Amino acid sequence: MSNQQVQGPSAERTPSIPSLGLFSLQGKNVLITGGTRGIGQACAIALAQAGASVCLAVRPSSSSSPASPSHPALEPLLALPAQKGNQQKHTVVTADLSDMEQVKDLFQDALKVVPGGSIDILVNCGGIQRRHPSTDFPEQDWDEVLNVNLKSVFLLCQAAGRHMIPRRSGKIINFGSLLTFQGGLTVPAYASAKGAVGQLTKALSNEWAKHNIQVNGIAPGYIATDMNEKLLADPTRLRQISERIPAGRWGEANDFSGPVVFLSSSASQYVSGEMLVVDGGWMGR
Repeated sequence: MSNQQVQGPSAERTPSIPSLGLFSLQGKNVLITGGTRGIGQACAIALAQAGASVCLAVRPSSSSSPASPSHPALEPLLALPAQKGNQQKHTVVTADLSDMEQVKDLFQDALKVVPGGSIDILVNCGGIQRRHPSTDFPEQDWDEVLNVNLKSVFLLCQAAGRHMIPRRSGKIINFGSLLTFQGGLTVPAYASAKGAVGQLTKALSNEWAKHNIQVNGIAPGYIATDMNEKLLADPTRLRQISERIPAGRWGEANDFSGPVVFLSSSASQYVSGEMLVVDGGWMGR
């Protein structure tokens, strides 16, 4: 087979090292939104366990300073066992994801506090949900969901691209949903935003893969978190959904630990523009 390739920028090859080493994130810096609870917190912990220094983007609060090394949001990360020879530093930056001016400053603010002043991995996990019949869906709720779940994702990806392209290295992971592919019920804004996140992920991959930046997404299925509390509390919908999941159970936050480490690591070096569905087999039905 010919080894000829088109000349020009290209992604690096997967390192020829023992397979478990491909998943190491030692020396890497991660910026993650939505990392203080649920799926996002499980991802932040998994990334730290894989060796990364994690910077959590949290909502501003008058009760705690983001510069404090003992910020409450950091407690689950600081409680992890220290890794021999790995100088991890977990940090916090603040931003309200519904305020685009704060979002525009978020990436640069993170660069000021992470070790070495560089970010290797961006994880966009922050999001909100609003439920109303579509005929009565308030315009204000529509705008808020689209801003938090889509516009903030684009702005952070854009900032990451500007930082990563000159360095020719980076990983971006955007969280979608089953509603990246399906329409849902009474959630038109959420479905629209998550559908667009899937297309945004592909569009950025098309532009940036040659610069050695892998842009991918994760699409959760039905997961037992705060965002789905209304579904979990509705006996009829709970039964309907549960009966359709081939795995026989709803997902849990820890089900995302492996996928996020995979997409953040050298193990996924030739994976780009994909939405990794983590749904217990729902989409395979």
